[in-house]
Amino acid sequence: MPHHVPTPADPSALSDQFLALVEIVRLLRRECPWDREQTHESISHLLIEESYETLDAIERGDDAEFKKELGDVLLHVIMHSVIAEERGAFKLADVIEHVASKLVRRHPHVFGDVAATDADQVMQNWEQIKMQEGRDSILAGVPRHLPALLRAQRMQEKVAHVGFDWKTSQEVWDKVGEELAELR
Repeated sequence: MPHHVPTPADPSALSDQFLALVEIVRLLRRECPWDREQTHESISHLLIEESYETLDAIERGDDAEFKKELGDVLLHVIMHSVIAEERGAFKLADVIEHVASKLVRRHPHVFGDVAATDADQVMQNWEQIKMQEGRDSILAGVPRHLPALLRAQRMQEKVAHVGFDWKTSQEVWDKVGEELAELR
């Protein structure tokens, strides 16, 4: 049975804390010389660093550090959104609305009438929905800036969700032979 988009049980507590954080970032952009000088480009590498530090905390099972690093990543989301707002590009509310609507749209098995009995079906549906949203390739969403091995892994994960995955090297060679035969 489809669900409606949930509302928080106590919206004021989380909302107040979140809005206070946003206002702190806005104040820093006005009052702190370092924060005021920052651009998307000047702090983009820091977002990557914070993401790697978050992954490190996860791998170590260090919840205290994980909490801190998630906060740092959240700070970067807010900072980039505030900078974009100052440029007139978009607002933080637009970022939140976009991700919320994307989650609802890409989970029709929860919010609609599509059936998905396992995680593989969910991922197949997710990739199909992304293609319907205008991606011209299953690989279009793999960032060019990923390190090479991570990029190759992401590409393999994506194509595996549409049936382009084999267990042995012989199966790969069989598929290559099949494709070559089609070209002849």
